Amino acid sequence: MKAITLRNLPPEVAKTVQQRAKKKRTSVNKAVIELLEESVGGKAKKKEKTRYHDLDHLIGTWTKKEAEEFEKLVAEQRTIDPELWQ
Repeated sequence: MKAITLRNLPPEVAKTVQQRAKKKRTSVNKAVIELLEESVGGKAKKKEKTRYHDLDHLIGTWTKKEAEEFEKLVAEQRTIDPELWQ
């Protein structure tokens, strides 16, 4: 499609576009296209994942031995039983 030039963007709109581009680590052009697509229903707005921090205090508290034991237990649970999938 041919290029479109926008003039006299309201400051609030320009700020929103710039914030979107920064947040998504993309160009301002792509941010404008995404916002326009969302406004016309072309693409559904992607829902952002919710990040929880209630277990952050546990990070780094296991010893190497505890982590290895945990990995062994989890590996057992991840084993696929072919007979169940017949």
